[in-house]
Amino acid sequence: MDSLALFCTGALLAGGLYWFVCVLGPAEQKGKRAVDLSGGSISAENVRDNYKQYWSFFRRPKEIETTEKVPDFVDTFYNLVTDIYEWGWGQSFHFSPSISGKSHCDATRLHEEMAVDLIGVKPGDRIVDVGCGVGGPMRAIAAHSRAKVVGITINSYQVKRARMHNKKAGLDSLCEVVCGNFLEMPFQDSSFDGAYSIEATCHAPKLEQVYAEVFRVLKPGSLFVSYEWVTTDKYRADNPEHVEVIQGIERGDALPGLRSYSDIAETAKKVGFEVVKEKDLAKPPALPWWTRLKMGRIAYWRNHILVTVLAAIGIAPKGTVDVHDMLFKTADYLTRGGNLEFFPPCT
Repeated sequence: MDSLALFCTGALLAGGLYWFVCVLGPAEQKGKRAVDLSGGSISAENVRDNYKQYWSFFRRPKEIETTEKVPDFVDTFYNLVTDIYEWGWGQSFHFSPSISGKSHCDATRLHEEMAVDLIGVKPGDRIVDVGCGVGGPMRAIAAHSRAKVVGITINSYQVKRARMHNKKAGLDSLCEVVCGNFLEMPFQDSSFDGAYSIEATCHAPKLEQVYAEVFRVLKPGSLFVSYEWVTTDKYRADNPEHVEVIQGIERGDALPGLRSYSDIAETAKKVGFEVVKEKDLAKPPALPWWTRLKMGRIAYWRNHILVTVLAAIGIAPKGTVDVHDMLFKTADYLTRGGNLEFFPPCT
């Protein structure tokens, strides 16, 4: 009887562990396994040092306000977080408004397809994804529109991951990925039929620099759609809680400084764009964009325990625990900002 009880207890624990790790929001189905977590292009033994280097930028804030320093700042960040993002969130590194009756995956895809629908491109047209990450939006947009999408990212590891995903999805004939700085894009003038950016230009030290580059590479009359991270008119710079939340978001997402919603259209006009439409996608009737973060707290804890164990036994780099903890705290700041309605990520 004791042996039977021991066997049953062991089976229950094993089943519970399997459910906790593999069934409860299994990140592996998104294309990245926990045992393969890395520091991107950073060697495993240097992940913790690079994490400390990332935080050192915030002790010298003037350095992340200059074009020269931003590539290092953002590249370091995405080396640290790309695998964790892909494992715990998916291949689309952005938010989207929740849609009643739709999964988070479907809501994300529809949000991406809307961007290219607004541009109005035709099959075979050439468009640029400004800040493409590992290419989740690029693939959804290429499959939906049959346009040829050229993505640019500062991070060489993301280029490698995006190309692998493009080939696996059978979309490498429509999707091209280039490693480069979107403040100085390696493309000829007037070479694209459209452009979009999904929560990427927030990494630019000066928005007019990246908008001017997009304007330069677009053919005359072509459209540019950008989903921006901004503060709303409810943000108060004299409110300590508001300031704490915004600074937490900036530090946890490699942002030189969040902009006000009122700055976006004026910046676009300054570099030559005509603003055709401006909309706050976080306002009702849209459902809250941050519910996915709030509902995923159990998964966060599960993932953090798993990362801690993998780092302790030497499978994941030691600094991975620090990075995951940073992202865990940033998720809380994002949820608080969304709850208080002074920070929607889509406009």
